[in-house]
Amino acid sequence: MSQKTKGEQTRHAILAAAIARFGRDGFRKTSVADVARDAGVGGTVTYAYFPNKEALFLAAVDEDAAGLFSEALSAAFENPSDENWRRTVFFTLLSTLEAHPLARRLFAGLEPDFTARVLDIPALAEIRKLHADQMRTEQIAGYLRLDIDPDRMANGFLIMQLSFLMSVVQVGTDVAVAYADDVTAVFEAALRPPA
Repeated sequence: MSQKTKGEQTRHAILAAAIARFGRDGFRKTSVADVARDAGVGGTVTYAYFPNKEALFLAAVDEDAAGLFSEALSAAFENPSDENWRRTVFFTLLSTLEAHPLARRLFAGLEPDFTARVLDIPALAEIRKLHADQMRTEQIAGYLRLDIDPDRMANGFLIMQLSFLMSVVQVGTDVAVAYADDVTAVFEAALRPPA
């Protein structure tokens, strides 16, 4: 296991502080100085890693969203032969969302200037790729229809996941969980080959 350099440790501390502070107080009410203070670094140190507040915010969003989706994918792919991996992703996202305050804030629509940019964060590109690769594997195994485009379906599945997360933070977990199985069942039915 490699040791983090002092610079990597500092950057990590700044991002952790940014996730917590932006998640709690939002973009407008948070200053770079607030984040630096929370991270235990000097006021200008943050600028050595992030050129401005917006870059810091977007890096924090990506870090928090990457963590959220990484947990969901890890749970889904613990068992590589699990045919219900999409359902596992949904339910793991639900159960881990509270531990990701900044991602939750964006999904709640509390950062309207950045909501549309959520789809462009690097973490989601990796998620799309993993979904598409898994679907290709399922096509080869005969579990999925061959006439679908895994890249387009992966993008659709990701949009469904994001929409579902937005619903959860707006209507509450209990209400959303009641429909999680239905959401994944519709997607699964569209993917399966005819009997």
